[in-house]
Amino acid sequence: MAEFVEAAVGFPTVLFTSALVVVIGFWLLVLLGAADSDSFDADVDTDALSLGGVPVSVSVSLVIALAWFASFTGSVLLARTGVSSALLHLLGAALLVASLIFAWRMTRLLVRPLAKLFPDEPGPSRRDFVGLTCTIRTGRVDAAFGQAEVVARDGSTAVVQVRQDRPDTRDPLCNGSSALLYAYDDAGEFFWVAPYDTALDPRTAA
Repeated sequence: MAEFVEAAVGFPTVLFTSALVVVIGFWLLVLLGAADSDSFDADVDTDALSLGGVPVSVSVSLVIALAWFASFTGSVLLARTGVSSALLHLLGAALLVASLIFAWRMTRLLVRPLAKLFPDEPGPSRRDFVGLTCTIRTGRVDAAFGQAEVVARDGSTAVVQVRQDRPDTRDPLCNGSSALLYAYDDAGEFFWVAPYDTALDPRTAA
């Protein structure tokens, strides 16, 4: 056990050990909701190192963890060779560089499949529905009640909450009616709608 502790706190592994403690602390904050995994994306560009496609925190964490493992393993093996202290420090400096290169190359391989879990395009937003037509799915729509089905630009469908400020009593919106989503209310999390003639919808034009 003493051999492994000495390797973890000795040069060069101690440099990565300190960084690894910071990484573990950061991910604990992420799990607790006190930090975001993409907190550093706007400050650091990892594309130049071919580590893009995943949040900076992920790629840096992988580099540090892999470098620590390589340095720790190498330090244990060097300590068992019985070489002189001066030569051991010289080899330790070489091990530091080798560990970083190893970690960088391995991280490059790992971020490729991981990048699929972190798409570049942001997820769909409710505001993307503003300007689209919808089909009312409730018996009435007024200032306090209503639901509608809307087809997104990518072809997916969603049921959303809708409201009408001044319903037309002569031709009210009801189940099956077409309407236009013209605004979104953030506080109430619903869309304001108005009657709409489907013949005017460019998506239905021949």
